[in-house]
Amino acid sequence: MKNKKVIGILAGSLRKESFPKKLGKAVVSMAPEGYEFRMISLEDLPVYNQDFDDHDQVPDSYVAFRKEIAAMDGFIFITPEHNRSIPAVLKNAVDIASRPRGKNLWSGKPGAVFSNSPGPLSAFGAHHHLRQVLVCLNVHVQAQPEVYLAKIGEAFEENGDLNTSVKGFVQKAVDAFVSWVERLG
Repeated sequence: MKNKKVIGILAGSLRKESFPKKLGKAVVSMAPEGYEFRMISLEDLPVYNQDFDDHDQVPDSYVAFRKEIAAMDGFIFITPEHNRSIPAVLKNAVDIASRPRGKNLWSGKPGAVFSNSPGPLSAFGAHHHLRQVLVCLNVHVQAQPEVYLAKIGEAFEENGDLNTSVKGFVQKAVDAFVSWVERLG
């Protein structure tokens, strides 16, 4: 029996009820047969400091996070926008798993970026900044479909589920990402 491919979902927010986390939970439920989607917590990661690696004082949270990232077959990054860029918590997580030099755990793995905002711009700036960072780290970022979700507060029903039109769009994006992962082997 073939092992399941495991895809990490990284929601770029620390807020418990944030839209990226709600969207991440919805995406987790869309995993097709043969796949497992897992939310990866960014909660307990101190700001990256090279001294931790240089002086063998790596926090336990880094060790656990790096181990989790290394075990993934690919990633979906869900980003809001903070001041026209990537939220600090998401950039910090990306940095932690790309260090120390020569130990980039993202390299060669497939990725996708889903951006969202309560306003009309759908986190366009953060989306493109994150793509730029991921390409630098040799993540094979899926080009199409691009996933920009504007007015994300209107995307959820009272019970927390995605509404029908947004759910259909996100499901198509997830299906395309799974095809991307399969193509990359």
